[in-house]
Amino acid sequence: MTVPASARPPLLIFDGDCAFCTTSVNTMKRLLPGMPASAPYQWTDLASLALTTKDAQSRVWLIVDGHQFGGAAAVSALLRHQPNAAWRALGWLGTVPPWSWAAEGGYRFVARYRHRLPGGTPACRMKPGA
Repeated sequence: MTVPASARPPLLIFDGDCAFCTTSVNTMKRLLPGMPASAPYQWTDLASLALTTKDAQSRVWLIVDGHQFGGAAAVSALLRHQPNAAWRALGWLGTVPPWSWAAEGGYRFVARYRHRLPGGTPACRMKPGA
């Protein structure tokens, strides 16, 4: 029996081969009371979520209420689903230009250079074209 996408529990999908990504998810688990389940994309049935390996290699994904949020939008959606009003406000701010533009630019910068950030390793380097 297939579970409708809107009935699935929220899921955060990240690059499990990336130490920086794994450290970031573990930090969010400590800081965010409404943190959903998380799983490395390498252990996830991406096709059932309408994602490709290339999608998952290029950005973090939050699947919630049948919607897919990728990159900075995933982080913003994650914050909007928190019980704390301050986290929710920050999440909503991330949806409004020019803040959303800054969030996306910041996300792309971090994703591109995650192998050079604290906790990053050569395995964190983005694949060419990702």
